Amino acid sequence: MFTNSAAMSSTNSMNRANSALSTAMERLGTGKRINSAADDAAGLQIATRLDGQARGMGVAQNNISKATALMQTAEGAFDEVNNILFRMKDLATQAADDTNNADDRTAMKSEFDALNAELSNIMTNTSYGTEKLLTGNASGASGGGKLTSEMQFQIGASKDETLKVDLSTSLTSVSTDLKALTVSGGFADAASANGLLDKVTDALGSVGKIRSDLGANINRLGHTAANLANMKDNTELNLGTIRDADFAEEGSKMSRQNMLMQSSQMMLKQANGMGQMVLGMLG
Repeated sequence: MFTNSAAMSSTNSMNRANSALSTAMERLGTGKRINSAADDAAGLQIATRLDGQARGMGVAQNNISKATALMQTAEGAFDEVNNILFRMKDLATQAADDTNNADDRTAMKSEFDALNAELSNIMTNTSYGTEKLLTGNASGASGGGKLTSEMQFQIGASKDETLKVDLSTSLTSVSTDLKALTVSGGFADAASANGLLDKVTDALGSVGKIRSDLGANINRLGHTAANLANMKDNTELNLGTIRDADFAEEGSKMSRQNMLMQSSQMMLKQANGMGQMVLGMLG
């Protein structure tokens, strides 16, 4: 029995080169060193975990941006409330002086009431998206807007990375102090107008407190976003080190295996020719 060992050796070499060539081409085509668990079982497990973390961090970055926008919307509304209260205090201070007559105080009261109506409009209708943010109803009762109860923001990829913000107490104080400004008779005479000054001052203090709370949390979210971006960048860098293909190395492997496969094919052709030569000698 004739066994063509040269042909068998060339065939095995060609198959190995073809397999290695296919692997190199797949990695170059996908850009990934690990395309299946068979490529690197341990590496795939680590890469999968890192990929999940990086994706979660990306979503958390969007959450932080939205949470910041929400609180900036509320803070902007209270900034305008502040401006209105400044004007209301000016009017009350002016009306508390007896150089004004009844007609003067009537005009001042008219403007004061219009400003009060706008305060109610801001507190009732300030929204983020489709949801009310502040009192959410004309009476100022709790339960209307998002800030009337504790809010939770997911600021990271893990269960423990949350930020809870409770502004309900501060918001209740603002609503109570603003409601006190609607008492009628405040411009009847100098004494009653003078009584409004403390109420406006109290309202300004309440608004300043909630703006301070909002600003502190906005600043915290800014630092959280910066740290999260750093963690995400380094996680993705580590993920790339494990999962991504080295194009220079894989390109070199592809060229080498391509040459080996071609040489194996040539040697197989030569080995098969040797068999034909032996048969010719026997003929």
